[in-house]
Amino acid sequence: MFGNDWDDILKEEMKQPYFQELMNWLDTEYEEHTIYPPRDLLFQAFRLTPYAEVKAVILGQDPYHGAGQAEGMSFSVQPGVKVPPSLRNIYIELKEDVGVETPNHGSLVSWGQHGVLLLNTALTVRAGQPASHRGKGWERFTDAVIRLLNERKEPMVFLLWGNHAAEKQVLINTDHHLVIRSAHPSPFAARKGFFGSRPFSQTNQFLEKHQIEPIDWTIPQLS
Repeated sequence: MFGNDWDDILKEEMKQPYFQELMNWLDTEYEEHTIYPPRDLLFQAFRLTPYAEVKAVILGQDPYHGAGQAEGMSFSVQPGVKVPPSLRNIYIELKEDVGVETPNHGSLVSWGQHGVLLLNTALTVRAGQPASHRGKGWERFTDAVIRLLNERKEPMVFLLWGNHAAEKQVLINTDHHLVIRSAHPSPFAARKGFFGSRPFSQTNQFLEKHQIEPIDWTIPQLS
């Protein structure tokens, strides 16, 4: 399903009855409604960032619910789609914090390829209906993902932006991993503690302290 070590790591979880029920329910949802992301991008975050290579986790809520936006990674949108407000604010902090030039698109594929797991707590949504797939089983699955990451010997960084993400801190051993909590980057909250939180430089400082190669936060421009 994933094409890397996640297949083995998540094998037992995906055998659970709740997960089988979720997949069967999703089959019907994809048949009867417009669901985002497209089915082939549903597990894109896991395909891009193998378990053993995760250096940081950025936790979102559910995918974007507008046409052509969601590409299976938190905060990321497909190339050619207008950059959403929260991601624009992430780019502002990125430039202020580590000097990365703002890209001309909203796809965060390069982050996934450099060890950043872009995880939403629910992996699907109906078109135009935010939060429509919450409470269907995704949260149980993604909580299991966080627990499995927490068990890993190599330390990593969990970036929890906003109250919803902050609730997941109880799943994380903060003596072993670094948790960086701040306000959400949305226009409603960014000025209440996201701007100036310096999450990108803090992440790399922690990784370097543990002799782990820092993340290249650069996002290549599209020609």
